[in-house]
Amino acid sequence: MKIHGLQKMTLLDYPGKVACTVFFGGCDLRCPFCHNSDLLDMNAPAIMEEDELLSFLEKRRGLLEGVCFTGGEPLMRPELPELCEKIKALGYPVKLDSNGFRPGKLRELIGRGLIDYVAVDIKNSPARYAETAGRENLDLTPLYETVALLKEGRIDYEFRTTVVAEFHDDDSFPAIGELIRGARRYFLQKFTDRDSVLFAGLHSPSPDDMKRWADLVRPYVQEVGLRGVD
Repeated sequence: MKIHGLQKMTLLDYPGKVACTVFFGGCDLRCPFCHNSDLLDMNAPAIMEEDELLSFLEKRRGLLEGVCFTGGEPLMRPELPELCEKIKALGYPVKLDSNGFRPGKLRELIGRGLIDYVAVDIKNSPARYAETAGRENLDLTPLYETVALLKEGRIDYEFRTTVVAEFHDDDSFPAIGELIRGARRYFLQKFTDRDSVLFAGLHSPSPDDMKRWADLVRPYVQEVGLRGVD
């Protein structure tokens, strides 16, 4: 299995753990604000093979406390369950970042005990989801299935939204709250522009907007937090 990126240590990606983050190429969405636009293609250049990653993790036992999978969309990789098994055998808990559009694959990983934490992106309200995800006529049924699956409570999880001034407004967040009503945990993450973003010219929301929008979601979700806001 090819690995398309590796951050050797992070204090941010896996809540409460010192972790590394593994990046996989390939994504079925085209979010204009994507920070990893170089990983959208399944055939993105790889930096290492699976064996090299496992060797790295073997050497870091006792230093790292977890492994994060992100992308791209990791669930597009058919070899992912096998890699999870090997990493779990080394004693690492695994966190998965996903766009939520492959509930069957996610259910398999949860059912087999191959992942320990899931972070699913909620791009926007249903009314603006296709626009925000860069896909016309996007069927949200798989996303709804993923939301229901995680709310069953069989695994620790969070929902999160990368908030972009051009795509989110006061109408977005009550609708997002309704979509994930009763969820355990939801974060609003401030968009930050950088060279790797898919489309140029997008902007961060103001701190006041972020705080107001968080308040709009609180009636729907057990815990609401902000990321990237002082």
